[in-house]
Amino acid sequence: MNIPSRYLEDAVEQLSSLPSIGKRTALRLVLNLLQRSDEEVEQFSKVFLDLKQHLKSCAKCGNISDTEICHICNNPARNQHLVCVVEDIRDVMAIESTGTYSGLYHVLGGIISPMDGIGPNDLFIQPLIERAQQGELEEIILALSPTMEGDTTNFYLYKKLANCAVTITALSRGIAVGSELQYADELTLSRSIQQRTPFTL
Repeated sequence: MNIPSRYLEDAVEQLSSLPSIGKRTALRLVLNLLQRSDEEVEQFSKVFLDLKQHLKSCAKCGNISDTEICHICNNPARNQHLVCVVEDIRDVMAIESTGTYSGLYHVLGGIISPMDGIGPNDLFIQPLIERAQQGELEEIILALSPTMEGDTTNFYLYKKLANCAVTITALSRGIAVGSELQYADELTLSRSIQQRTPFTL
């Protein structure tokens, strides 16, 4: 692609570094921004700077938050003894959209994947084990995507939690094997949570 300006090319390169955005799409977006006023572009930039500078990870569950503890963990109406373990915040949003889950979450920040160089120490696992050991939890739902990496992570968590006085369950297999949780439709996801089963090896 022949871009006649270094500044335009740099902007296209930055946007095309985002997932699912090719060079042509990036060029179209940059050209749209060029047509906007300086104030609009400044506001556009400020939103992302604010996002980067002020967004936090909940100290308790790892969910995104504007405060030290997220609004879900801080909600006294939620079941404080039930925790749903998910891969990332997209899964939290997917489950919340079903309107059928009233417990808390624990966001791992990924799944164990040796091929990608991601091991247990790279994930937000230890705080979950500590919560279980403190006896504050009655049930932990393993709600990771039914992929090889998801199953490996489930197995690791099960072994780590085996000596804790907590029931460990998993989503029913309404979620197709090999699919990702965030792409499941709300009805299937809702039923998978409601019909969860004891986790077995």
